[in-house]
Amino acid sequence: MKLKILIVEDQFIEANNLRLILDRVGYAVVPIAASFVEAMEMLERHKPDVVLLDIYLDGALTGVDFAKVLASRTVPFVYLSANSNRKIFLAAKATKPYGFLVKPFRQRDVLAALEVALELHREVQKVILNIDTLDKDKGMAESEDGFSIVTQSTLMKSVLEHIKLAGPSETTVLILGESGTGKELAAKALHKSSRRNGRPLIVVNCAALPPSIIESELFGHEKGSFTGAHEKRIGKFEEADGGTIFLDEIGELPADLQVKFLRVLQQKEIQPVGGRTKAVDVRIIAATNRHLDEEVAAGRFRMDLYYRLNVFPIFIPPLRDRREDIPLLANFFIRKFADRERKIITGFASEVIKQLENYDWPGNVRELENLMERTALLTKGPIVTEFYNKSESIKASSPDKKLKSITENERDHIIATLKSCNWKVYGPGGAAELLQMNVSTLNSRIKKLGIQKVR
Repeated sequence: MKLKILIVEDQFIEANNLRLILDRVGYAVVPIAASFVEAMEMLERHKPDVVLLDIYLDGALTGVDFAKVLASRTVPFVYLSANSNRKIFLAAKATKPYGFLVKPFRQRDVLAALEVALELHREVQKVILNIDTLDKDKGMAESEDGFSIVTQSTLMKSVLEHIKLAGPSETTVLILGESGTGKELAAKALHKSSRRNGRPLIVVNCAALPPSIIESELFGHEKGSFTGAHEKRIGKFEEADGGTIFLDEIGELPADLQVKFLRVLQQKEIQPVGGRTKAVDVRIIAATNRHLDEEVAAGRFRMDLYYRLNVFPIFIPPLRDRREDIPLLANFFIRKFADRERKIITGFASEVIKQLENYDWPGNVRELENLMERTALLTKGPIVTEFYNKSESIKASSPDKKLKSITENERDHIIATLKSCNWKVYGPGGAAELLQMNVSTLNSRIKKLGIQKVR
């Protein structure tokens, strides 16, 4: 039986173009609605499987009003949108659509958005997630493609289901979460479970690239295109041709680069500095620790780019929201580092486990991993009997000591973070990432506070 699609769009040409795309691939398109009233009539009469919904409609009521009706009836819907104002954008996002399609529509984007919306809707309707592949004894979830993520958390099991769902598709994925939660690990799992897994996965940290060279790094340049360009250079997108590119900290992309990146998403073309446009076949996975909807509302991130990226968002929960994973991860990491140091460490004292579980882990899994590396070095016997967390020892210091100023505390905190990552300022696992600061901002604070590396 053909799936029924309702198009709610007040612009006839755009609605008709959508209808032709859907007719060609075998969907059953019910009569097009141009207003809220017509949409309600089509909904009652035809019971569509999914709705493609414009935000602006004929009449006083909008697509956002109709979305609330669809949500109450658990009918999946995808917004059709050009740039909207911030108020409308936030209202639309609050209705929790299954995706956004940006005008003008391309057939592959329309079909991908529909496929994702339908599959995601099926997942949402499951009362119990299918987690038959979870090894409950080890807390290790594995896909058929062999990637592994250590967890026993219900929240993370849901993340794994979304990875398995999105992995084989060509859909753009946006991974959201705080620093240190494992966004890059999720990106690698998506690539490994995709049809592109025999091709390269190129990782780019947008926050670590100086603005002066980021365009050349991403898109490449021709010889002589600027001062210092002594030879031709292939950019990251061209390196990823046929494979996947993972753009970490996409929220740090400068405004002028956002325009060029949007063209890559829309046209699958890049233009090297000083060169001609060329086609690239690349799947895009992006990640950020920022709230991009707030960045859009503040005018710092393009709304049309956000729509293009936010086709299939995956949120990685912070470690404090999945405390049942803390002992599991601690044991995993302590054994890993004990093996590296050729030590025998079999577990933790019960009081240490309690301290681990009660700590809030602002640096998330990465902070826990770093702590377990330090713990493996400091532990002398087979059982870990001390919680070697410097920030905790600072909290527990004698109340008789003179209270420090905010500036002194900031200086101590930056130094402690730098030491924990071996004075690495930028890049994966660097202090800027752990502190959730721009590299330039952190360097400025280091200079102002007179921080120098201890030799």
